[in-house]
Amino acid sequence: MQFTTIALSALSVSSALATTVHVVKVGSANGTLAYSPNSLVAAAGDMVQFQFAPANHTVTQSTFDQPCQPISLHSNVTGVFSGFMPVTASATETPTYTIMINNTTPMWLYCSQASHCQKGMTMVINENIKANASRSLEAFQALAKTATVNLAAGSSSNGTSGEISASSTGSSSSPSSTSSSSSSSSSSSSSSNSTANGNAATAIKPSEALTLGGLLALGVALFL
Repeated sequence: MQFTTIALSALSVSSALATTVHVVKVGSANGTLAYSPNSLVAAAGDMVQFQFAPANHTVTQSTFDQPCQPISLHSNVTGVFSGFMPVTASATETPTYTIMINNTTPMWLYCSQASHCQKGMTMVINENIKANASRSLEAFQALAKTATVNLAAGSSSNGTSGEISASSTGSSSSPSSTSSSSSSSSSSSSSSNSTANGNAATAIKPSEALTLGGLLALGVALFL
């Protein structure tokens, strides 16, 4: 029985270690309005963790044709929305927001703070110009530049404030890494709007972080 428990734990740890976590920096210490990287390719089952720099940014999903507006305004998809993340320059912790990729449908994202979207703070996950050359990140940014509004999910006006739901130390060193190198940063900040029903991604709650770092720690403890 004990052997079975250890074997199952080892299997869970192996699965967790195989999960790829792509890290995206949201903003920067010098105030740059950008996601870095602003384009990445993620497979179904991969995690994307957004790490927020000092300022007050969001990660909000839109359609390609209506940038700077929540996808929920133009479809029956709830969409990804991190909520506003106010971070002071003296903050010692880096707030994070993590999603799991459900499929490889292109996902268009923007910051719904003030005019950040119009100023180029946009990105795409799984851009597919082979299927449609006109739907590129450059084309999306061009559309965003001419947008007349910049809306947060559930908001009818430009957002200016918010709360940090949870935070963790930011320690990832590369845009894309495995969970073994960033297990402590797999906890995510999730507001009541941070769900993605019927969408290409699902927000990961802090309690679900066990599938990454927690399972690793549990597995190690069981083997000792």
